Amino acid sequence: MPAAADPNSQEALDALRHSCAHVMAQAVQELFPGTKIAIGPAIEHGFYYDFDSEHRFTEEDFKAIERKMLQIAEGNHDFVGKEVSYEESKKYWTERGEPYKLELLEQFKDQRLTHYTHSTFTDLCRGGHTPSTKAIRHFKLQTVAGAYWRGDEKRQMMQRIYATAWPTKDQLYQHLKMLEEAKKRDHRKIGPALDLFSIQELAGPGLIFWHPKGGRMRLIMEDWLRAEALKRGYDMVYTPHIANINLWHTSGHTSFYKDNMFGEIEVEKADYMLKPMNCPFHILIYKSALRSYKSLPLRFAELGTVYRYERSGVLHGLMRVRGFTQDDAHIFCAPDQIESEVEGCVDFAMEVFKTYGFTKYAMEVSTWDPEKPSDYAGEAEEWERATNALISVLERRGIEFKLCKGEAAFYGPKIDMKLIDAIGRPWQLSTVQFDFNLPKKFDMEYVGSDGARHRPLMVHRALYGSVERFFGILVEHYAGNFPLWLAAVQLKILTLTEEQDAAAQALKAKLEGAGLRVELDLRRERIGHKIRETTLEKVPYMVILGPKDVETDTVSVRLRDGRQFNGLKPGDFIAKIVDEAATKQTTPVWE
Repeated sequence: MPAAADPNSQEALDALRHSCAHVMAQAVQELFPGTKIAIGPAIEHGFYYDFDSEHRFTEEDFKAIERKMLQIAEGNHDFVGKEVSYEESKKYWTERGEPYKLELLEQFKDQRLTHYTHSTFTDLCRGGHTPSTKAIRHFKLQTVAGAYWRGDEKRQMMQRIYATAWPTKDQLYQHLKMLEEAKKRDHRKIGPALDLFSIQELAGPGLIFWHPKGGRMRLIMEDWLRAEALKRGYDMVYTPHIANINLWHTSGHTSFYKDNMFGEIEVEKADYMLKPMNCPFHILIYKSALRSYKSLPLRFAELGTVYRYERSGVLHGLMRVRGFTQDDAHIFCAPDQIESEVEGCVDFAMEVFKTYGFTKYAMEVSTWDPEKPSDYAGEAEEWERATNALISVLERRGIEFKLCKGEAAFYGPKIDMKLIDAIGRPWQLSTVQFDFNLPKKFDMEYVGSDGARHRPLMVHRALYGSVERFFGILVEHYAGNFPLWLAAVQLKILTLTEEQDAAAQALKAKLEGAGLRVELDLRRERIGHKIRETTLEKVPYMVILGPKDVETDTVSVRLRDGRQFNGLKPGDFIAKIVDEAATKQTTPVWE
């Protein structure tokens, strides 16, 4: 299949990267004979290939592999696809001793099978390539990691080489530059360095320990979200962490989600399971009474901690964990309330973006494939009504979006909202998701104005997604330089000598009385040392008190970016930063 005309379209990028994966596989097999090949898909920003080899790949091997790849690419070999029979393909891979290709072949034996060849290399592949290897010029091998074959920890550990590829040299350079900046912002380094959180080996991987400073910031985030939810008509609920396995049978989680759930816990000869989601619990609250149309919509919100069994190979700091807190909400409404409820969810999400300083975002609306109705829950009328509600709200607000047909979950259409961080990376964040499945499974009802029983519509709504992941995004977005309103310590008072201690204590009391979070540094250290330490702690403001400041009843204020303002009146200074915090400015108000 030829690449799309636009070299920067997703189709063209995927074709380039998948082609590059084939070339990398050829290079690896030529350089390291005996290496077995598995799969090599295009992924976001790049591609990878999984290998089974006696040689342990390291980044020191990358230059040799890249040179071989360029040598192959310069041969300008066409990518040629050929449809093959199951028997023909099986014979080909058996002769070459490729067990992973044979296993894949068994999986796809009833489908159309194709081999794609360039130069001397052939792969079992559905296609999606550049016309020839000539297009492969601007690529970079990045990392090597372990990955279990088929994601099963009981299977062979493969060696996965990750790489990236772009149409132009400048695009590759800009991407690599972004990755270097991302390394500097890595929340797994900044978070522990600022004493915000940790992962404790004794407790196990994927479980987050919030330290006092991180805990304070989490409390600020949660308190803000709860206050906003209450203003918007949500009711806060609290639900258990485990439930009888029969609840998960009813919801269907034990059928389609059990691999991501922790195992059964036997209690008095009954099996319980940790909750991976909050939705069934909110449904049980709804069903605790017979609801009338007059009580709808009902908006149940919860900062509920859930537990999901993620394989150790995919755990990643705060971004991928095994226990996390969702800012979860479920809205139960009548059909004529759909659009206003969706609008309320979008408004709430936009307020989150604005408050936390994200000015760029992208929206996607995922809907069903009407040609395959049997693949989805719900009726065509429900899908049309819900999808139109999502689209109508975005169009009315003038919000651009991408329509993704056939990409919805089986249980309903959704809006995905992706924020763009300070270095241009998109992060999936807020979601507005319809659910036609659970209301039926739980036989949910309300009494309509006609006195008859009707089934309510259900909307899942998440804004932070998870508190842990959103916090990790914030760490990287701000590189630890949090805005004043969110910072765990907003201000630190530094003294030159012990003669300023009393004045420092008095100033601390005034600042705390104004609602600010303050620390004192009265150590008998040189002031330069104190300033360096406080700068590394990324505290937004330092107040430096020396003999002249005490004598004139003024303060010297230093920002973490190095700017300093001397001779300020304490009252004026306090009023200014109180306003900065109250209005949730994302940059200092000082000129």
